[in-house]
Amino acid sequence: MVLADTDKPVIGITMGDPAGIGAEVIVKALAVSEVRRRARFKIYGLNELLAYAADMAELDVFWWRDQHERVSRDYPQSVVVADYDEFDWFGANLKKCPSALGGEVSMKLLVDAIDDAKSGIIDAVVTASISKESWRLAGFKYPGHTELLTERCRAKCSAMMFVGGPFKVALATIHEGLFDVRHRFTIGRVFTPIDLVNDALKKWFGVEKPKIAVAGLNPHAGEHGQFGDEEERIISPAILMAQEAGIDVVGPIPADTLFYQALDGRWDALVAMYHDQGLIPVKTLAFDRAVNVTLGLPIIRTSPDHGTAFDIVGRNAARPDSIIAAIHLACDMVQKNKTKIST
Repeated sequence: MVLADTDKPVIGITMGDPAGIGAEVIVKALAVSEVRRRARFKIYGLNELLAYAADMAELDVFWWRDQHERVSRDYPQSVVVADYDEFDWFGANLKKCPSALGGEVSMKLLVDAIDDAKSGIIDAVVTASISKESWRLAGFKYPGHTELLTERCRAKCSAMMFVGGPFKVALATIHEGLFDVRHRFTIGRVFTPIDLVNDALKKWFGVEKPKIAVAGLNPHAGEHGQFGDEEERIISPAILMAQEAGIDVVGPIPADTLFYQALDGRWDALVAMYHDQGLIPVKTLAFDRAVNVTLGLPIIRTSPDHGTAFDIVGRNAARPDSIIAAIHLACDMVQKNKTKIST
């Protein structure tokens, strides 16, 4: 069934750091007719930079521009750019690298999109990549999107989940140094992603009775305390809490075998203990198609699973596959929400 334009979800897309590939991948993604048929789109960005990216990709401008101060939900056009023309990006003559201005711009775009999602102007937020260093140079304390989204949405808890290839992987810890993980590792930090991914699988992915597996932190999952006691002291109690809450979850399982075993579909989702433990398998099998979903928020947020890629900016070499996947997943999640409300 083809939806009328007024029935289509409204997806907000933030451009991310202006020095990165955000403008390029957004333009390339929305130039695909199959993508544009899924929804109506509000791009939070710099119109001049988006037009430049379209020209580099030899694409005609296909969107309507409006000033960001007066952006609303309803436009006759399917793609609208909320233009932040008060930022003179080209006049600043900045190189393809982190900058305070890049941090200021990307933060403003994101905050406005979050607020619009909370107020119902848009149905979901898809975020192109920001530079954490640009945010730091601009004076912002947040290490990434997830922490800002959690605070801005006043969420009690949140978790990052990556969807790519055969995997759905939630993380117990995220933007923390590896040697800092031990000091911030608690039962709650492990229980939260188990609980949130269980709910997400039911709500958005049509899994009535999710089966979840949890990775160990240490080699061989600690092997009964021989290589660290976190499995017995923290991870196992968190799993027990989840089981007592009715969640079908097992572990801790040694991470070096967990992902291999997951390839045969034994589990619906995995919980990894730290960032690279979960991301290396996902990116190895689905680098150009992986999507990051923030769980636990009152709004829907997805993003491509790649960075700003400063090194390829201006070369028309960025692939839009991951942000296309993020857009499709956001549309699916919005539709699932509407279906549940109508029933």
